[in-house]
Amino acid sequence: MDISQFETGAPGEIIPIPEGDHAFVPYQLPPKWDFPVRLWPLVAEAKMQVGILEGLGRNLPNPAILLRPLEGREAITSSRLEGTYASPRELLLFEMQPGEPQSDEDPANDWWEVFNYRKALYLATQSDLPLSLRLIKDLHAALLSGVRGRERSPGEFRRVQVAIGVTRRFVPPPAERLMECLDPLEKYFHVSRPEYDPLVECFLAHYQFEAIHPFTDGNGRVGRLLLALMLYRCCGLSKPWLHMSEYYEKRREEYVQRLFDVSARAAWGEWVEFCLQGVVVQARATIRRCEQLLEVRQRFMSRLADVGGSVRLIQIVERVFHSPFVRVADLARQLEVTYPTAKADVERLVQAGILQELDNATPKTHFAPEVFRIAYGELD
Repeated sequence: MDISQFETGAPGEIIPIPEGDHAFVPYQLPPKWDFPVRLWPLVAEAKMQVGILEGLGRNLPNPAILLRPLEGREAITSSRLEGTYASPRELLLFEMQPGEPQSDEDPANDWWEVFNYRKALYLATQSDLPLSLRLIKDLHAALLSGVRGRERSPGEFRRVQVAIGVTRRFVPPPAERLMECLDPLEKYFHVSRPEYDPLVECFLAHYQFEAIHPFTDGNGRVGRLLLALMLYRCCGLSKPWLHMSEYYEKRREEYVQRLFDVSARAAWGEWVEFCLQGVVVQARATIRRCEQLLEVRQRFMSRLADVGGSVRLIQIVERVFHSPFVRVADLARQLEVTYPTAKADVERLVQAGILQELDNATPKTHFAPEVFRIAYGELD
């Protein structure tokens, strides 16, 4: 690690380590930093957009209309930041029929890792545990279950030194000093500080977790899972509507640089500003997706009315907002009907222009293209 890049006011201690290098041990939060007056309008805008999103989400007839696509996008983009790639189609098909990877080169490795992220995100938002080291370890264990890296002590804090970047650009604390960093972070989750807005607190804690880097592998994904959970709990949302990984992934170099700049020169203002801008971007994008999904749902219900849709067809339509991919055999099992009945239902939805057959999918799969485009594509 090039210690010449770290200024005198850096928010941590630079210490020599046995590898002939140096490591950075961050000071406890809160930082010695006065919140800039210039950022208050941005805080107000971010909170307003989050409030609009919360109001829209709270009044959804079925929260899964928005939650499931949000979880999928978050899983895909957070994993992509770590070099793990799965397309929405690959993830959704894999979720329908998960399969064990046959080798380290099997693309199912990537699909399973992204699948695990979605499962861990669900675990995080459903858990009764407070924000704590125990919960963080549970998330790590869920992420690494059955995938590459599972030999790297899932659910256990590291016992070895790690470094970030091929050039060891940043070296986090040595293993023997982890707990003196992690214990204060756990306490920080539960202390109210009126000088900072909860949004700001979440991003300060996100930096701190990434600077500590407590695991041998998976720190970035766990950190962003934890951030999603903090935004949900600390900002008083009724559901986890707000996720940041898509914003960070699109601005990957700036994201990494902003984190490093906090460590190197206490650039808290630039980091918080970057994140608050992301809140505005992500909240607005999610609001638009939600509005478009509700419009599609209304169109679907109108089409069903035109063809004399049954209660069961309405159930299937509601399910495509949970996952836009459909297989007849799965529907027969889920709805407790015969295969011919489920097949006839799918055919009626094809005739109504709601479903169409997915190209090159085995076994035969249908999907709702309008839902898929809005939920997983780029906004117009």
